[in-house]
Amino acid sequence: MRILVVEDEQPLAEAIARGLRREGMAVDISLDGDSGHEKAMVTRYDVVVLDRDVPGMSGDELCREIVSSGALTRVIMLTASGAVEDRVEGLSLGADDYLAKPFAFPELVARVRALARRATPATPPVLVAGDVELDPAKRTVTRAGRPIELTRKEFGVLEVLLSAAGSVVSSEELLERVWDENADPFTTTVRVTVMTLRKKLGEPGIIETVVGSGYRVPSAGDGAAAARTGVDAAEG
Repeated sequence: MRILVVEDEQPLAEAIARGLRREGMAVDISLDGDSGHEKAMVTRYDVVVLDRDVPGMSGDELCREIVSSGALTRVIMLTASGAVEDRVEGLSLGADDYLAKPFAFPELVARVRALARRATPATPPVLVAGDVELDPAKRTVTRAGRPIELTRKEFGVLEVLLSAAGSVVSSEELLERVWDENADPFTTTVRVTVMTLRKKLGEPGIIETVVGSGYRVPSAGDGAAAARTGVDAAEG
């Protein structure tokens, strides 16, 4: 899940980003509305955590721009005012949610997760492929009932692949959805992460390599997941 935090108070922005990253999310930060607008227009974010009062382009205007762009990105507005009229005004601008400062961080996490589920086609609360189950809320993965410990990036890659419901996901999309803006677009980190993820999930393999396109986890309608091919092993 890819998140953009637009907040001009740098310590707060960094604290929010650290907390969301601990929850397995990829997070970018903008300290003003102009850079927030630039990032939001070129990157597919699931959720924008937007302070209403930021320098440059206002939070209100940035919210309008995101909504008018037609993107599936969801917006949660942060503000120092919790007055009813302010909440109503924020929602009328197209924001999907509104949270007054100070806020409890677990509540922010829960709201961000709820909005992220609406930013993509509806997915079940627990993602399943064969005997593999992934629970995004609990941050758990099991295979045949056995817990599997994954890193944040391995978990993120598996979540994206399972959410794709059998569709192919390119390495570029995985990099955009699971890593943040500091990731090197020419890195082999996606291939290496998929390789270690496959090892931890064990056999039979559920992640297929589609040569020249990316990776996929076959859905139930595709039948049992194919065993890894020689190409799979070669590509990691």
